[in-house]
Amino acid sequence: MTDANVKRVKSSEIEFKDKLVAVNRVTKVTKGGRAFSFSAIVVVGNENGVVGYGLGKAKEVQAAVAKGVSDAKKNLIKVPILKGTVPHEQVGKYSGAQVFLKPASHGTGVIAGGAMRAVLESVGVKDVLAKSKGSSNPHSVVKATINALMQLRDAHTVAELRGIGMNRVFNG
Repeated sequence: MTDANVKRVKSSEIEFKDKLVAVNRVTKVTKGGRAFSFSAIVVVGNENGVVGYGLGKAKEVQAAVAKGVSDAKKNLIKVPILKGTVPHEQVGKYSGAQVFLKPASHGTGVIAGGAMRAVLESVGVKDVLAKSKGSSNPHSVVKATINALMQLRDAHTVAELRGIGMNRVFNG
């Protein structure tokens, strides 16, 4: 997967909604006792084809979430959505996590688990069948889902890349 095919988006142009996927408490034992800090993975999206994720670490949960949102707005991608679902089946992988996205008919809803659901709802997908295999680590699942979304192509993009007309894309 090359970055040349991925459309990056500027965060200043769009209004985003953020979703907290997971918070992790980290304990560091020192001579003076225990020091707690928090890491939060956050997904932001405009529910209209733009999504990003970020990781924030801080001494307090709210500060970690704020840093995560800031980081997520720096890593935005544009995703093609066709009639409220994904244009085609796609597999995404990251580390030990593997996700499978499949288009669904209108009215199906988002059939996906925790971390995948947050990403798919943030991007604006209304109907999709999704399955997570392998690792259930929320960090890996979010990154695998983003990987699958980055690989999605709509018919116009395919026709442009191949240098052919739209009718040839569908009729072969």
